[in-house]
Amino acid sequence: MLTLCVPCDSVARAVGADDVAVALVREAERRQLSLDLRRTSSRGLYWLEPLVELETSEGRLGFGPVAPEDVPVLLDALQGDAAAHPLALGLVEQLPYLKSQQRLLFARAGITRPLSLEDYRAQGGFEGLAKAVESSGEAIVASVLESGLRGRGGAAFPAGIKWRTVREAQAEQKYVVCNADEGDSGTFADRMLMEGDPFLLIEGMAIAGLAVGATMGYIYVRSEYPQSVETLRAALDIARAAGYLGVNVAGSGRTFDLEVRVGAGAYICGEETALLDSLEGKRGVVRAKPPLPALQGLFGLPTLVHNVLTLASVPVILARGAQFYRDFGMGRSLGTMPFQLAGNIRHGGLVERAFGLTLRELVEEYGGGTASGRPLKAAQVGGPLGAWVPPSQFDTPLDYEAFAAMGAMLGHGGVVVADDSLDMAHMARFALQFCAEESCGKCTPCRIGSTRGVEVVDRLLAAPSQAERQEQVILLKDLCDTLTYGSLCALGGMTSYPVASALKHFPADFGLETTEADQ
Repeated sequence: MLTLCVPCDSVARAVGADDVAVALVREAERRQLSLDLRRTSSRGLYWLEPLVELETSEGRLGFGPVAPEDVPVLLDALQGDAAAHPLALGLVEQLPYLKSQQRLLFARAGITRPLSLEDYRAQGGFEGLAKAVESSGEAIVASVLESGLRGRGGAAFPAGIKWRTVREAQAEQKYVVCNADEGDSGTFADRMLMEGDPFLLIEGMAIAGLAVGATMGYIYVRSEYPQSVETLRAALDIARAAGYLGVNVAGSGRTFDLEVRVGAGAYICGEETALLDSLEGKRGVVRAKPPLPALQGLFGLPTLVHNVLTLASVPVILARGAQFYRDFGMGRSLGTMPFQLAGNIRHGGLVERAFGLTLRELVEEYGGGTASGRPLKAAQVGGPLGAWVPPSQFDTPLDYEAFAAMGAMLGHGGVVVADDSLDMAHMARFALQFCAEESCGKCTPCRIGSTRGVEVVDRLLAAPSQAERQEQVILLKDLCDTLTYGSLCALGGMTSYPVASALKHFPADFGLETTEADQ
C-alpha cells in the first residue's frame, strides 16, 4: 500500500491541492492500486505547494509542486524509482530550508492530520496540560514568567506579568481571550496553526484558564479565515468529547470551556480593547487604559488577552520546562518566532527560528531573494505599520530590542519583501491612507492626522521645487511625531514607522535631493 500525504492548508488548496488529491485517488482506483491518502497540515514551504509526500521506512519523500496532470507519471515513479522523478525533492525533513529551522510551535506542521487527536497525542500533544493539571496555578504562572515568553504581537509585553495580574485579580468570573484577528500584511502563522494544529491552541488556552482561574475562553477569528473557524469548531467538539474541555478538564476537577467568535473585518479589532468591545457585541472602538484588560476586560471582568502564537507557546513550556524554552533566543527575546516570508520573494513560507538570526539570513538564505530576480530594495517587517528596512540594515538581528533601537518592530513576524521597482513614496501614502480607513475614530491624531498626512504626501510629490518639498517634509515629520505620541493605540502610534522609514532611507522616491550626510 502507498501512503501519501497532501496538505489541506488554505494556501495549498488555493494552488490545487484538492485537485491533486482527487486525481491521486482516481488514478489509484483506475490502476487498482491500494492507496492511503492523508490530508495533513502544511510544512509551510509554500513555493513547493501542492507538496505530495510518500511515507517510506527512511522518512517522507517529497514531490512538488505537483499538478493534477503530473499524477499518472508520479504514480509510475512511486511504484518504481521514485527518486528519479523530476519533481522529487528527497527526504522533506532534510531539505535545507526545513532542516535548519528550530520548530517548537510548528513541530507538527506537515506531519499530523489537523483533526486527529491520535496524531496530536503521538507527537507530544497534551503533555503540557497534563503537567499543568498536576501543578498549582501559581506554579504555572511562575513557569511562564521564568520562560521569558513575551507577547507575539506588537508590544512584546512579558506574558507572565499578564498571567500573574489576572490570577491575583479578585472576581467571581474571569476570561481567557485569544486574539486570532491576524490582519497584518504578509502574516499567516496564526492561520496555519489554527488550520493545521488546532489542538495546540486549545491546549494552551486550557492551561491559561487553569493558571489564572478562568472558566471560559473565546477565540476571536477574523471573518476572512473560514477554514480556521470550521477547523477550530470541529476541534473544540473533539477536545470536549475527550475531556480536555468542560467541567472536568483533563481530570482536574476544574472547569474551562471555549467558543469561537467571528469578527466582521475591522483591522482595529486586532487591538485588544477594540476586540473586547466587538466580543461584547459593540462596534470595535479602542478603550483608554487604565484600566487594563487584565483587571477590567471582557464585560468589565479580569481577562487574559493573548494572540495565537503566544498561547500556543505555553504547552511546550509546561511540557519541557521553562529553562528549555529560555535556551532559545538572545537577550530579552527568548524562545522561537515563526517568521513569515511574503511579497516579492522566491521561497515564500514559514521559518521558525530562535530570535537572533538576521534579516539577511531570513530574506536571502531562506527566501532566496526576490522572485523577480531584481535587486532587493527593502523589507517591511511587522505588518502594514512596520518600518521599511533597507538592505544596509539587513544584518540587524531579529530581536525586539535591536529593532526598536532602529525605529522598527518585529510585530507578528511578517516580512514583506520588495525589489527596486517599488515606489516608497506611494507606500508611505498608502500607510497613511490605510490608517485613515481603518481608524476607529476615537482619537484625533489617528482620525484626522492620517487624513492630513495623505494630503501632505500628495503636496510633497506635486511640489515643483526642492524648497517647497522641504516645507512639506517638515510638516510630514511633525505629523509623524503627533501620531506617535498622541494616538490612543498602536494603529495611529505606529503609522509613522513606514512613513518615517521610507522618508529616511528612500528620499529620492519623494523627489528629494540627498547629501552625503543623508546617506
